[in-house]
Amino acid sequence: MATTVTSGSAAAPAPAPHVLLVPYPARGHMQPLLHLASRLAAAGLRLTVVATTATLHLLSPLLAEHPSSVSPLSFPSFEHDTSGPTSVGADIHGLAKLREPLAEWVRARSGGEGRVVAVLSDFFCGWTQPLAAGAGVPRLVFAPSGVLATAATHSLFRRMPRPPPADAAAGSEYAVEFPGLPGAPAFPWRQLSRMYRSYVEGHGGEHAEAINSNFLWNLESSAFVCNTSRALEGSYLEAQPLEDLAGKRVWAVGPVAPESADDESAGEVTRWLDTFPDAAVAYVSFGTMMTLPPPHAASFAAALERSSTPFVWAASTTMLPEGFEERAASSGNGLVIRGWAPQTSVLRHRAVGCFVTHCGWNSVMEAAAAGVPMLAWPMAADQFFNARLVVDEARVGVPVSLGGFVHVPDADELAAVLGEVVGNGEAGSELRARTMELAARMAEAVREDGSSRRDLDGMVRELWMLGS
Repeated sequence: MATTVTSGSAAAPAPAPHVLLVPYPARGHMQPLLHLASRLAAAGLRLTVVATTATLHLLSPLLAEHPSSVSPLSFPSFEHDTSGPTSVGADIHGLAKLREPLAEWVRARSGGEGRVVAVLSDFFCGWTQPLAAGAGVPRLVFAPSGVLATAATHSLFRRMPRPPPADAAAGSEYAVEFPGLPGAPAFPWRQLSRMYRSYVEGHGGEHAEAINSNFLWNLESSAFVCNTSRALEGSYLEAQPLEDLAGKRVWAVGPVAPESADDESAGEVTRWLDTFPDAAVAYVSFGTMMTLPPPHAASFAAALERSSTPFVWAASTTMLPEGFEERAASSGNGLVIRGWAPQTSVLRHRAVGCFVTHCGWNSVMEAAAAGVPMLAWPMAADQFFNARLVVDEARVGVPVSLGGFVHVPDADELAAVLGEVVGNGEAGSELRARTMELAARMAEAVREDGSSRRDLDGMVRELWMLGS
C-alpha cells in the first residue's frame, strides 16, 4: 500500500506511518502481536516495538524479516521481569513505570517524520491509553484473546456484578449473565476471571486498582484488534458494536500466526510421530503459563496408560507420576517434552488426532487452524469462555473437565473420552470433519478478500490516513 503527497508541482512519496507497539512481555501475549507486527510491516508501516531485557530476543525473527521498517526500543534502566511467578496485577503495576519515559520518547519525535501516529498495545497495557491521549494519537488495544472472552472480561469491570451470596449452597449455583452479548451467555462465578473475582471480593491485594484501571482505560481506546476469525466467532463480530466493549470497532485479523513455520526443534518429535497411523496420537499441552496440578496430572497419566493412547505431552514443569515418563519411553507409546514444544508443527502432523488443552486462546486458534479436535480442560483466565466456543458453539471439541483446579476428573472417565475421540471411531471422525471444515474457513479468512484480510487492510488504511 502506498500514498503520495503533493508539494508544488512534484509528487513525493509520503513517509510510512510510524506505529508504536507495546506488548505485554509474556510469550503467549507477545508471540501473536509479533506475528501481527510482521503483517503490518509487510503492508509498509514503520514499527517501533517496546521490549524489556528479558524479551528482546523474541524480536529477533521480526527484526531479521523487516530490518528497515521495524526497530526495537528498550530502556536499560527499567527492570521488571514478568517471567517469574508474579501476579498479573504486579506486572501491570510494574510495567506502568514505563509510561513517563515512553511518553518522553514519543514527545521527542512529535515534530518530525518519525512522529508516532498511533499506539498498538496489549490489553494488559491499559496505561498506554493516557500516554496515547497525552500525545494526541489513537490507541488500538490488541487482544490476544477472542472477542467473546475480551468482551466478557471488560463487561465484568464495566458492570461490576456482585459475588454470590455467602450461603455456600446458593453460591454453588450462582451464575453471571452477559446480556449485552449474543445469546446472553451465563457462566458460573468460579469460571469468571480470577482477577475480577479477587477484586470484587476484596482480596485483590495492593495492585487491585491497577487491574481495574487497566480494563477501564481499554474501554477509552479507539478500537480493539483481536486475533480471531469470523469463521470461529462470527456471531459476536457480526453483532458489533458490542456494548461490553463500549461500542468500539473490533478488527478481527486472525489467525495471525503463519500457516506453516520452519521449526528446527520439531525434527525429533516429527520423526517420532511419523511412525504412527493418521489421527492415532493425543497431543497434550496446558500452555506456557499453566501447570497442571499433580493430582490432575496423575489422573490423566493413568487415563493414557489405561486406554493405551499414544501421546505427546508438552509437560514443561508439570510433575508427572513416578515412573510414568520411563514407562512411556520404554514402550514407545509416549513422548514427554520438557521446555518449549514445537506446537504448531505437532498439531499439523497427520498422526495427531486430538489436542488435550486448557483452551488458552493461542492453543485454540492453532488447533482450529490445523483442523485438530480439542479435548477441553479449562482452568482459569479466559479459558472457560474459550471452551464454550470450542464445545458448544463451533462443536469442534468435547469437555474433559469444566471443574478447573477444584475438581480432579476420574481416570476411567478420561480414558473413555480418549477412546471415543482418538483414532478412526465415529465420534472422532465426526469431530475431525467439523474441525477440518472450520480450518478451511479460517484459512480462507486470511487470504485475498477473506474477512480477516479485509479487516487487516481496513486497519492499515486508517493508519496510513493518520500518517498523511
